[in-house]
Amino acid sequence: MFNKFSLICAVLLLLSGCASNLTGDNYSAAEAKKVQNVSFGLVLSERPVVIDGRQNGVLGSLAGAGLGGGIASNVGGGNGKDVATGIGAIIGGILGQQIEEKATRKQGQEITIKLDSGETVSIVQQISQANFFAVNDRVKVLRQGDTARVSY
Repeated sequence: MFNKFSLICAVLLLLSGCASNLTGDNYSAAEAKKVQNVSFGLVLSERPVVIDGRQNGVLGSLAGAGLGGGIASNVGGGNGKDVATGIGAIIGGILGQQIEEKATRKQGQEITIKLDSGETVSIVQQISQANFFAVNDRVKVLRQGDTARVSY
């Protein structure tokens, strides 16, 4: 049987594994084999940004509520135990949602590009080891619907 520490670690590992990848290198299955418009340009500026994690985290809320309720169920007896379990589940749900948001938060980069067409665009994407952009880098901007990504 899991002890409380093992359960907390398992929940955090599960939450971090659910994080989606927002780099310019990652394509969803729905984006594969689709035509993209391609533009070329020069990076005018870049700056680090934080891409917020999921804030509607049902998984984090449920895991936290279960964990909080389970821990609190060991407090007291009778009706007091039921009240403690309910309060523990509520507090655990709130904390679980906050943990999920932090676990799915990403380090990003805002890249402002002067396209060869004269248009200036700014795109935010998750930083990857393969693509970290600097001022004066020559880049490619790929657009597909509302989605855009920057690559070399």
